[in-house]
Amino acid sequence: MLLLGPPVLLFLLITWQVVVDGPLLGLDERLSDALVRPDRASELLSDLGNVDVAVPVLVVVLAAAAWRLRATGVDRWWLPPVAGAAAMVLVPVLVAPLKAWTDRPGTPAVPPATGYYPSGHTATAVVAYGAATLLLLPLLRSPAVRRALLALCAALILGASYGLVRRGYHWPLDVVASWCLGAVLLAGVWLLVSRSSRRTSAGTPSRRTGPS
Repeated sequence: MLLLGPPVLLFLLITWQVVVDGPLLGLDERLSDALVRPDRASELLSDLGNVDVAVPVLVVVLAAAAWRLRATGVDRWWLPPVAGAAAMVLVPVLVAPLKAWTDRPGTPAVPPATGYYPSGHTATAVVAYGAATLLLLPLLRSPAVRRALLALCAALILGASYGLVRRGYHWPLDVVASWCLGAVLLAGVWLLVSRSSRRTSAGTPSRRTGPS
């Protein structure tokens, strides 16, 4: 859990700069000016962070993981799916108050408004695709398939993040902050998933044998 230090500290730093309108925002705005080029491709990529796109992917994986773990008799088979669902529920619970508190304006590419920090679409993509990946990894035996899954997860998250910045829906720091927030939530999911796996591999019966 020591790995949580860097994302937490980075998130606090970015949030502080947003609240006090610090010098880091000037760099953020210049980077945004260099990157924003609204087009159809960036629009489609940004849609990967939509709730109606990312969340159904997670729901399907949650159901599949629950069925597979229960069918094999894994102890506390429900724990990994519940952890993944809880992480997804926490996204709006955490993001909405932060948007209201920081009240950050959007880029010139969007209509005048506030509440753009952090990026809810990025956080949705990180947690939905990340949690789905964490739940599937222990169920896959082939290292090549695992690597392919990790690559796909990274591509979806980075694609959504790039699309949101390229289209001008979010400042780059909005996206980076949501990476940090998502990393913290996924760490909790991984802790519970790995604990469940360790219990099974450490001697917990993998199939129900009934009372002894």
